[in-house]
Amino acid sequence: MGVGARPFVIYFSPLAPESRFGSNVGMNGSPPDLAAHFMECGTLNTNLTLAPGERMVITDDLFNGTVTDLAAITMAAVVARDGMVARAAILPLGLAASRVERGNRAKYEKLFALIEDTAFDVGARESAEALIHSRFREGQIRDLVQELGGTIQPARLRYRAFLDVVKLLTEKKISEPMFLDEFLDFTRTVAGKLDFGIYSMCVDRLFASRRIPLPVQVSLLKEVLKFPPLVRKELATNLLAAPGARPELVAQARHEMAGLMSRDQLTEIVLFTTLKLTWAAQRAIPGRVAA
Repeated sequence: MGVGARPFVIYFSPLAPESRFGSNVGMNGSPPDLAAHFMECGTLNTNLTLAPGERMVITDDLFNGTVTDLAAITMAAVVARDGMVARAAILPLGLAASRVERGNRAKYEKLFALIEDTAFDVGARESAEALIHSRFREGQIRDLVQELGGTIQPARLRYRAFLDVVKLLTEKKISEPMFLDEFLDFTRTVAGKLDFGIYSMCVDRLFASRRIPLPVQVSLLKEVLKFPPLVRKELATNLLAAPGARPELVAQARHEMAGLMSRDQLTEIVLFTTLKLTWAAQRAIPGRVAA
């Protein structure tokens, strides 16, 4: 069976993640030049989004028709900070190269050499190298798909199991310390394996939900501020820019960061929060198309 056959797509298109807090956020409109938007995300050292202020790109988006432009997919492979997204972007590019006659693959060989040299994620660089060496063999593409799916699928199962724990907390059937332990175990288990867009959505909703006790949210905040800088920046600024967050939690976040971060780090947090608030204000303008 060829790599482009339908079972390949089914295998790598698990159900779109939905939180027990509500279904995932969709697009209001994509930028006219998605590749340029992705490049801007890379310049800002932030995770890729479907449009300014929209949800983060997840691996499914590169296979279900949400992102189809090859220039944008190439840019995702190069600049994505989420390793799962970067590695996923390699696959449709490899599939496109495999469908070209060998004598006409020079542009793809140059493209993959560029990815191998410049991609932010080491896994994407290794995948590009493997496809170059295999001459874009379909079997190699299938191997990469299975490898990526074997990483992502268990992490998504762990994510869904954690949502059951969240439900127990909201029903007061689990203690707050036990919930925090579950959160930390969940985070350790899926780190580097679950799409960051899914993890971020989960944490964002924990911070936004009034059904989560404030002391639990404060404990989660303190743990989040221990995360690596890029992850911490994304999650902290999402909280600061969230319209429905408890004022007490936002104030606590500002206090904690002031005592933890350097002046340069705090400046970056302020600037990035302001940018997210600006995007949100632009989206609220009736009839506006994301630019």
